[in-house]
Order: sequence, then C-alpha cells, then structure tokens
Amino acid sequence: MSSAVTSVLAAVPLAAADRPSNPANTQPTPPAVNTPTNTASADTLPQDTVELSAAQRVYQLYVQGLPVPQIAAQLGLSVAEVNSYLGISRAA
Repeated sequence: MSSAVTSVLAAVPLAAADRPSNPANTQPTPPAVNTPTNTASADTLPQDTVELSAAQRVYQLYVQGLPVPQIAAQLGLSVAEVNSYLGISRAA
C-alpha cells in the first residue's frame, strides 16, 4: 500500500509582509547587540552592586587558589587576619 503525501504549505501563498523585500538577500538581519558601558566610578556604584566584606574577599581569593601570604598582601591584611577569616589556626 502506497500513500502520497502532498505539502499543504506549497499551495499557501505568502502574504506581502512575509515575502523578502530583496530576493537576492534572504539572510535575516541579526538583532542589534546592546552592550552596556561601564561608566560608574568607585564613588557612584550602581544600585545592584554589592561590596564584599574583608572576610568574603579573603574567602573568594582563597577559593581561587591564592596562597594566604599573597591574599594578605593583596588585601592589605596581616597573615594572621587572613588565617582568622579562613578559620585556620596555627599549631604551636
């Protein structure tokens, strides 16, 4: 048993708005990309910006793999403060 399938869409004419205006250029135009510019200075932070505490910054750098002395130097803290934030106690 054989059945023939005919396309219903082939018989439907395109509306004028659906036809391309230039048949040679049938590529759709990509939407414009709206990239935000970073114009906020440190004094005028956007409302959705959160400033991290020293302990949060220490933990963030530690998770990224920085050693404790480097974290201390980068944040202007002592090694003891960084160890305290991380809950690291030095064995005596």
